[in-house]
Amino acid sequence: MTPAARIQAAIEIIDAIAAAARDGGAPADAIFAEAMRARRYAGSKDRRAIRAHVYDAIRTVRSAPPSGRAAMLALAGAKPDLAALFDGSPYGPAPIAADEPRAETGLAAQALIDLFDPLVGNEEHDAMLRRAPLDLRANRIKTTRDELATLFPEGGAIPGAPDGWRLPPETAAAQHPAYADGQFEVQDAASQYASAALDAAPGQAIVDLCAGGGGKTLAIASLTGNDAAILACDTNRARLQQLPPRAGRADATRIETRLLNPGQESAMLADWQGGAARVFIDAPCSGSGTWRRSPELRWRVTPARLERHLADQAKLIDIGADLVAPGGKLLYAVCSVITREGRAQVDDFLNRHPGWTADAAYLPDGIGRAAGAGYLLTPAHDGCDGFFLARLTSPC
Repeated sequence: MTPAARIQAAIEIIDAIAAAARDGGAPADAIFAEAMRARRYAGSKDRRAIRAHVYDAIRTVRSAPPSGRAAMLALAGAKPDLAALFDGSPYGPAPIAADEPRAETGLAAQALIDLFDPLVGNEEHDAMLRRAPLDLRANRIKTTRDELATLFPEGGAIPGAPDGWRLPPETAAAQHPAYADGQFEVQDAASQYASAALDAAPGQAIVDLCAGGGGKTLAIASLTGNDAAILACDTNRARLQQLPPRAGRADATRIETRLLNPGQESAMLADWQGGAARVFIDAPCSGSGTWRRSPELRWRVTPARLERHLADQAKLIDIGADLVAPGGKLLYAVCSVITREGRAQVDDFLNRHPGWTADAAYLPDGIGRAAGAGYLLTPAHDGCDGFFLARLTSPC
């Protein structure tokens, strides 16, 4: 493909990503993969160049653009060499008109930025869109971080994460045979901190209420030496089905999965009511803390979608509280930097549940900042995804 043709392909892919963001469709990575399958003539260099154009434009444009061309023009405004490729050549984009509209640039719409936790200042904005490193978590059931260091000597230890090993962005670690053998998982440091903050111990009964594909479930199994009974739940069948094969690779043999029907979660968990020593709730949220990895998520946050997340979070934390044994602990977490999803959500829970208390001082030294009854992790301050977490203890 010519350089100009790569630009045009990127424009068409951004059109699809923007439409999906507005309509709640497939994520950008899935759209890009499908677009490349439809362009089998594109070689590996073409694919890398097109991907770079697509994601550079997404990171540049603050909200869903009116068109992929408008987004690419916003990027070209700061890159004269890119603008020169709008030359009207075959399969390339048409020349740029003097009055042609360009998408707005910036971190996000101001109305969205205004929702951020007060701890998220301007110094965080660049870090929130910078390409993230690749964080690995050693599986204690099969290996150690020191072994990971020998496999990936180009990396370095993650501060405060005893099993964490950090590699440069887009390192192909998942292609290493040790990954297929279950020796490690790809997991951002924020998720590793949160999993450890649950304070799970061998012999305990533990519920991961929003397990998804099981990343944190597996981290908990690793931390407890495969000696805790873990129930991993979700309402999404496709995501939950990813966990059993992952657990098999990791030799995590004490994980049970349970698919829940939306609206019937409490009834379907009646056998666990008041019986869990630990409950982990990684609740659905805006994803505003993960823009480094999925920058198009900022195009998806709308008032209506945020309200739905808030309602789901409140429902899930109440369901989870009913599962906790007297004196047990609940870890509430969201990969978000929005106040209402974090500290405000936990404040509301504590007001609804007299007798519950918020724990303190359970993160590694220097990691996280106190945010109400919980803690906020941010990319610039902590070198990880944006994440709010709060550990709560039930009354005895």
